[in-house]
Amino acid sequence: MRIRLFPKDPAFFDLFNSSADNAVEGAQLYLEMCERYEDPAASHKLIREKEHQGDEYTHEIIRNLNTTFVTPFDREDIHALATGLDDIMDFVEAAADIFVLHQIGQPTATAIEQARILVRITQEVAAGVHGLRKFKGLEKHWVEINEIENEGDTIHRRAVAELFSGDHKALEVLTWKELYEQAEEAIDACEKVANILEAIVLKQ
Repeated sequence: MRIRLFPKDPAFFDLFNSSADNAVEGAQLYLEMCERYEDPAASHKLIREKEHQGDEYTHEIIRNLNTTFVTPFDREDIHALATGLDDIMDFVEAAADIFVLHQIGQPTATAIEQARILVRITQEVAAGVHGLRKFKGLEKHWVEINEIENEGDTIHRRAVAELFSGDHKALEVLTWKELYEQAEEAIDACEKVANILEAIVLKQ
């Protein structure tokens, strides 16, 4: 196997950009699924394709990492950023899958709220990732991501409290709790990516 002596920075940065953009597209498909809810199985299929595409970007980044001698920034940070972006789509796909597995009739207002949060936060993640090449001007993005994540936390806590109010059947509680948690995990994964971006910039 040939080892490249000099880093092909665009290969890494372009793949990170593509992975982040893919997460935005996946979140937008999830929001469309929740708002329209015309054919959840078909919507989930499209989201799953985005999740698979995200896997491909991650694998390509790891392959480049394993065959490049000098990298644009720390190897562990490259790996963490690649897997962090991949995690976002994993959780989005998992949330979409629950709608199909449990044959949910209609999304709740909370599910739609979370989906809107997901679009906003993934867009901010993508903006931060696209700015990574210059290693500056990223602080505004991770600050905004943290603020959006706090909004998501509030929505999630409120929704779980409502589920256990005694007004819902046990199966409904379990189903919606699982779905809300998967969406919240996707939002949290965005914050983790923001933390990775912050660490990369500070090291530079």
